[in-house]
Amino acid sequence: MSNATYREAGVDIDLEADAVKALIGSLSFRRTGEFGMVGDLGHFAGLIDFGPYVLALATDGVGTKMLVADALSDWSTVGIDCIAMNVNDLYVMNLEPVAFVDYIATDSLDPEKMKEIGKGLNEGARQANMNIVGGETATLKGLVNGLDLAGTCLGVQKREDVVTGSAVSPGDLIVGIPSNGVHSNGFSLARKIALENGGYGTFLSDGRTVGEALITPTRIYAEVLAVCAACTVHGMCHVTGGGLLNFLRVGPYGFSFDDPMPVPEIFSWLAGKGNVTEDELYRTFNMGMGYAFIVPEISVETIMEMIPGARVVGRVVEKRGVWLKGREIR
Repeated sequence: MSNATYREAGVDIDLEADAVKALIGSLSFRRTGEFGMVGDLGHFAGLIDFGPYVLALATDGVGTKMLVADALSDWSTVGIDCIAMNVNDLYVMNLEPVAFVDYIATDSLDPEKMKEIGKGLNEGARQANMNIVGGETATLKGLVNGLDLAGTCLGVQKREDVVTGSAVSPGDLIVGIPSNGVHSNGFSLARKIALENGGYGTFLSDGRTVGEALITPTRIYAEVLAVCAACTVHGMCHVTGGGLLNFLRVGPYGFSFDDPMPVPEIFSWLAGKGNVTEDELYRTFNMGMGYAFIVPEISVETIMEMIPGARVVGRVVEKRGVWLKGREIR
């Protein structure tokens, strides 16, 4: 039995990284006058100078998780995913999400489906304490098959309270925060494995079907703002597509994971049915850790008191790279 990989499922993480670098390399123009850009492109969110504050923009979507929703005829939670994938990227810099616009591209409109998507968007906005101020729906028959849901989020923070990751240094501890499942990344691989091994109606040992586990909405880490106000935080990471490799976006050092988070059953099922290697799992999925704080040791107890399930999973090291139990993940 061959090992299933994200690349064979249609997503090449390394190629995506090269493509993004090529795109960013063409973006050289910078606005003159007030409200210029702060910092460089490439972090989880882009910052805009707004006097004593910075504004921030993040954009993301639900991706091929929408195909699972279609298969289950359940679109009630994908709006939460759309909100989560955006606001979690803002929380990484201690930015407070305040406004959101959605974008729906579809080959045909279905009022009942749109109503269900709206319910999820509304619930996600409630969890993040954020206004949905507008959006756009485009019918693009011939260009789009099905429905794609994405959005853009506006955040704000006092300039001195932004967490950029510049304070991260070797010796800092990595405190992992549990995910509640696959979230909204790696679905090209997850769907391939599920459809080749009994489909979405296959039962897991916890009584849920594979489809129910996959459709679980992405966790919104709204408690991050309170944590940053309560203790010193040097950096943070939203563990999305690319898995542990996302930590390389935080700073120029290395990240060693000696005691990773417990792995939810859905990942073990995907690994076993797809014969997926551990390296491939941890460079594709969140594997039970959807978010992480990078902090001095003095902050660890506060985080564990404020967020159930938080635990130290590793540390920052001098040599750049990502290691899992001593083995480098590339």
